[in-house]
Amino acid sequence: MCLGVPGKVLSIEENPLGITIGKVSFGGIVKEVCLAYVPDVQVGDYVVVHVGFAISKIDEEQAKSFFEFLGQIEQELEDKP
Repeated sequence: MCLGVPGKVLSIEENPLGITIGKVSFGGIVKEVCLAYVPDVQVGDYVVVHVGFAISKIDEEQAKSFFEFLGQIEQELEDKP
């Protein structure tokens, strides 16, 4: 099963190998992500990340919808006896 998680791009820079890397926030947890597959990404954009690679851009509404869905799942799990 594959899972892509949306996150917000906080910064973009090139690493010593010339690969574009960004700091991406996943609901407050910040991770370094390879941005090589989304060359037009800008700081503030939302991307879908799979195993450390941003694989596509999405708009803010899609990202918020995903986080709301995850919140619902978390709430249902907490409510189960």
